[in-house]
Amino acid sequence: MRPLFVVLALVGLAGCVTPSIPIPPPDPSKMTFQVTTDSAGVVTSASLQYPPTDSYKGGVAYVFNRSLGHGVIELVNADGSVGPTPPVAATTGNQIVFSIENDQQTVSTCVLLKDGAPVSYCP
Repeated sequence: MRPLFVVLALVGLAGCVTPSIPIPPPDPSKMTFQVTTDSAGVVTSASLQYPPTDSYKGGVAYVFNRSLGHGVIELVNADGSVGPTPPVAATTGNQIVFSIENDQQTVSTCVLLKDGAPVSYCP
């Protein structure tokens, strides 16, 4: 009797596990960077904006400058958009990793920084 109870309990628990739906990684063509320059016109920092994405709602956004080794962490906005984030120290051509995390997964995209929308993935 006891083995049957254990089997039934395990089957019941397996039915409670729902598969997670993968969230899409950030699309570089939808990223917009607002850069700040110094008096010589050299880029010194960048702030990221990303349009609303339903699957990002309730998540956490990470903007990390892989080239310089630091970044910012922000909650995703209520509508699923990100930013504008606080500025991250950066220079044109730096590798910027943009990650979204929810309760079950994290997705990331790495791009080379330029003013506006980046089109180049990190090498």
